[in-house]
Amino acid sequence: MRNLVLASTSPRRRELLARIGVTPTRIVAPDIDETPLKGELPRAYVARLAESKALAVERAAGEVVLAGDTTVAAGRRILEKPADEADLRRMLGLLSGRRHHVWSGVCVVDAEGKPRVRIVDTVVAFKVLRPEEIDWYVASGEGMGKAGGYAIQGRAETFVRFLSGSHSNVVGLPLFETRALLSAAGVPLG
Repeated sequence: MRNLVLASTSPRRRELLARIGVTPTRIVAPDIDETPLKGELPRAYVARLAESKALAVERAAGEVVLAGDTTVAAGRRILEKPADEADLRRMLGLLSGRRHHVWSGVCVVDAEGKPRVRIVDTVVAFKVLRPEEIDWYVASGEGMGKAGGYAIQGRAETFVRFLSGSHSNVVGLPLFETRALLSAAGVPLG
């Protein structure tokens, strides 16, 4: 039986882990630079960040570390967390009426210190957003602090006309891949 360290302070990730019966024994906020590298594509970006976060956390003997990173991509453009309401409006305008990708990297560092990374891509399409819908969403405050400026598990779900792939990935942690990685690392699952 392995103790799990979650390298994330995201309440969404803790909630998602609880769905598969996993409670971390420790939660640590990894201190890394999350700035995309020049020309870095979304897939490579989330893989790099997930592994960097997992390796940045100190592991005690027998501990397993789990880290993840999720980003929204409009084409090759990485949409990070909005800086302010104007940035959030820009992002929602960019996503309005089109498909985009939600990429997640999940990394588990096993008890022997070996990292394993999985990448997940979910395609999401928003309806065409009217200005008053964007105003309504911005006023809710829900999109601040979220990659791509929205939370699918909240009000923004009403904007989604199509989703192909993992819903939990869009929330912030793809459970199918996470469960497989944790199982392989000897973490007990509920």
